[in-house]
Amino acid sequence: MRHARGYRRLNRTHEHRKALFANMAGSLIEHEQIKTTLPKAKELRPIIEKLITLAKRGDLHARRQAASQLKQDQYVERLFAILGPRYANRQGGYVRVLKAGFRYGDMAPMAIIEFVDRDPAAKGAADKARTNSEEFVDV
Repeated sequence: MRHARGYRRLNRTHEHRKALFANMAGSLIEHEQIKTTLPKAKELRPIIEKLITLAKRGDLHARRQAASQLKQDQYVERLFAILGPRYANRQGGYVRVLKAGFRYGDMAPMAIIEFVDRDPAAKGAADKARTNSEEFVDV
């Protein structure tokens, strides 16, 4: 029986799992939709929902709490500037997890995790901006 088992370990140490979810949360905040395995998506959902709740509060303490989880200031800024006001009137349920079949290599169940009222233009926009701003110079 699995009493008092609060989370999935995902065959990782505590530090590795913490770093994994910090990176995944940052990617989700940046792109507003990511594809990952189903267990990772299900574990990421409460983390993201708590971060959105912090962004809705919007005070300095909430910003510092989010920064301690996300590790990068650009994600904290986007969280508080864009996502917090977007979900100000919503009581919860900011993200959805959609099943997306199975991965070809190992048949792992895949899922798409996305924000409910996401901006379709945000997916990949940061990557396009990075490649357009960099100029390639032949040496």
